[in-house]
Amino acid sequence: MAASTVSEKSKGEPSLSDPGAPVRLPGGRDGRDPARAIKRGPSRVPREYVLATQRDRLYDGIVRTVAAHGYTNATVTEICRAAGVTRPAFYEHFEGKEAAFLAAYTHGTDLLLAALEQAYAESVAADWRDAVWRILEILLDVLSGTPAFATMAIVEIEAAGTDARRERVALMRRFCAFFDDAPELPAGLDRGALVDTVIGGVYSSIYQTVALRGAAELPRLLPVLGYFVLAPFGLSAQGGPAADAPRHPRVVLPCMPVFLTADQA
Repeated sequence: MAASTVSEKSKGEPSLSDPGAPVRLPGGRDGRDPARAIKRGPSRVPREYVLATQRDRLYDGIVRTVAAHGYTNATVTEICRAAGVTRPAFYEHFEGKEAAFLAAYTHGTDLLLAALEQAYAESVAADWRDAVWRILEILLDVLSGTPAFATMAIVEIEAAGTDARRERVALMRRFCAFFDDAPELPAGLDRGALVDTVIGGVYSSIYQTVALRGAAELPRLLPVLGYFVLAPFGLSAQGGPAADAPRHPRVVLPCMPVFLTADQA
């Protein structure tokens, strides 16, 4: 999956470095919200905007449906109902349920990684330890704030087939970049193997929490995960991030079509 920033995909959106900017992953909105409906009849709204709006609503629809019923039990009919989109419109965008799942997963994880990558770039020059705290805090906060996406992308992906699991592996490999600036390890330790182990451990902890206790509990993991990530590199997690470390934005808006004009927003 190619990394992308919100600023590249949209115009006029708040910056991720703005503390007031929102992060909303697929599943964070109601696809049937009347405010998102496209009015019938003659309109100057371009077809590209209609298709982009339908796709965005379908992302929300599949995430919420899979989170509520499980991937296996989710049907195209239920997804369309949750999105407020017809079946013909669904098949204009996706070949089927698996393709829709993969598209929503890729779109959501790209948004999430863009936020993490920007936060890391903004803080790593000062201190890698604080950068770790910052990206962990964002990761847990964003997932807890969009529980449907957390359930779909972390738990239900197990049932979504080989291609979905392959996408998950690719996603986890992208987290390796956050260890490029970590301190050196003692001689004889395989750095790559250690980084893979740490990433896998963090993912496992998040999975267990979402599956057994719910995404709302994720922020409670921050002290434990901070220690787990920092300790192998000889760094203390005591006290959390530095007092003057910048706080992360609470939200990141989903991408809107670049051709959306101000009067159509």
